[in-house]
Amino acid sequence: MSWGKAGIAGRLVAVALLGGLTAGCFQPMYAERTVTGEPALREKLSAVDVSDIKTTNPQDARLGVELRNGLLFNFTGGSGSQAPTHRLIVRMYSTRTSAIVDITTSRPDMENYGLDASYELREIATDKTVLRATTFARVSYDIPGQEQRFARLRGLRDAESRATKQIADNISQRLSSFFIAGT
Repeated sequence: MSWGKAGIAGRLVAVALLGGLTAGCFQPMYAERTVTGEPALREKLSAVDVSDIKTTNPQDARLGVELRNGLLFNFTGGSGSQAPTHRLIVRMYSTRTSAIVDITTSRPDMENYGLDASYELREIATDKTVLRATTFARVSYDIPGQEQRFARLRGLRDAESRATKQIADNISQRLSSFFIAGT
């Protein structure tokens, strides 16, 4: 069955009309201004106060600072913050497991590093929890050679930084979703 040129043109017009009708239903998440005139997402996120991050292990205190800095940068984009309307409280837990172990030396060749974070967003005016969630990050790193202790420590530090960045991005995306959709 041949539709001909008129049939193809008709289908293209129908697709363009449907696209035009649904275009008004969507709003870019990171737009400078909203359609309704409400504050933009960047303004809402920059009004979130990030408390000091609590860790279960004192050795992970550096990661708490790194996570807090990553969250602040994601919320403000490097500019100053506004008067806080919400407070973010984060608790972090870390794990490390050996994934591949050399059978002759019993030393690990590859390890997995994991970060688990639970967080809650509270409204400052009412001290009411408006959002409570958890997130996690799992990264792996190789240990090159058996006697290279510095390489193992550097690999671990790199894995910690990657996991921290992933956690900061996960929390930022969840809060963005909350401020846009309200859920």
